[in-house]
Amino acid sequence: MTVSKRDALLDTAERLFYTEGFHATGIDRLVNEAGVARMTLYHHFPAKEELVAAVLARRHRRYLAVLRAALDEGPGDSVARLVDAHCAWLAERSAHGCMLVKAMGEYEHHDPAVHINALACKREVIGVIREAAARDGAGDPERLAGRVYLILEGATQALPVTGAERIRADARALLGAMHGREAP
Repeated sequence: MTVSKRDALLDTAERLFYTEGFHATGIDRLVNEAGVARMTLYHHFPAKEELVAAVLARRHRRYLAVLRAALDEGPGDSVARLVDAHCAWLAERSAHGCMLVKAMGEYEHHDPAVHINALACKREVIGVIREAAARDGAGDPERLAGRVYLILEGATQALPVTGAERIRADARALLGAMHGREAP
């Protein structure tokens, strides 16, 4: 399957932005590693911030698809399945922390629009967790969503320190403690 030049740019930008930082990744390096001309980049993304926004949006859509697939697996234990899905995402795609949080940090004062969009993505995740909590019959889905969100964010930040092996078990144990039972 042939990758379009736009997708090659997005794939390369995501990898470089994630591992090296948004501001640290120069346009010359990006187009060289993507194997495209500078004009191709500017044809698809007239400004670097537009490329950043597209990378973040695409990555967030993939992450949400993973969470939604976990929700669609059936009734009961929706929140636990979200925790599992999040931990699997971390192990496979986010070993160095959250790309949205990195963007928020780098762009808060440089380009508020990128920061605001990343923040909106985070709020959308809380909404998915709230939906899972409601499906599970939680008495206060909003409150549970906030707590589970903290667990997921903590897991994301702890991954480089504790490793993927412990993240899922620890996150499930915290979830089980919130429900007054041992986690599976």
